[in-house]
Amino acid sequence: MTPAPTLRVERTLLREYGGLLAAIDEVGRGALAGPVSVGVVVISAQTLAAPEGVRDSKLLSEQRRVELAPLIANWCVANVVGHATNDEIDAVGIIAALRLAGRRALEQLSGAGVHPSVVLLDGRHDWLTPPRLTLFDDFTDDWQPPPVVMKVKADMTCSAVAAASVLAKVERDAQMVAYAKAYPGYGWDGNKGYAAPDHLSALRKTGPTPLHRISWNLPGVT
Repeated sequence: MTPAPTLRVERTLLREYGGLLAAIDEVGRGALAGPVSVGVVVISAQTLAAPEGVRDSKLLSEQRRVELAPLIANWCVANVVGHATNDEIDAVGIIAALRLAGRRALEQLSGAGVHPSVVLLDGRHDWLTPPRLTLFDDFTDDWQPPPVVMKVKADMTCSAVAAASVLAKVERDAQMVAYAKAYPGYGWDGNKGYAAPDHLSALRKTGPTPLHRISWNLPGVT
């Protein structure tokens, strides 16, 4: 059994940076349809251990994720999920779309008066911090996130990041279930827009919907 995540890394960063920590994870990066979603869970040095059963969303059943979501929301200082649409993914690419979704989430927190001192981000690549500006870039947009600390497999080992993954997964899944009613036949209520056999078969037979990522190599789409 995979060991339960803890707040050890988060508490270390809170001692170093003070204030609040924003734990961030994304879902939907590899889907063929729908948004990419970025979950943010904010904690402080006073935040207690995460609710029992919090794990990386991929290790939990759909029912368990839904059960945990309100417990997580009540446990943390603040939480939000930001989204970037399939059209935005097509327009700017998946990395910039992730940044856009993360920025929307952090700006929503800021608007509510929540200002994290540091971000703990799952993975190796910091997709949240904008690349350095060049002479040809728009200098009027100088948005920057708080300092970003990367940790590989943070969603497996860090409770707050695991919690963020659960919230992002639950919210995006609910969107895809709703979209499945508007576009039946693609199995989105089950596959959530990923490349499952029923989804691929519908793409080949029917073609893409307005919610598909057309810039991707979709089966049956030339």
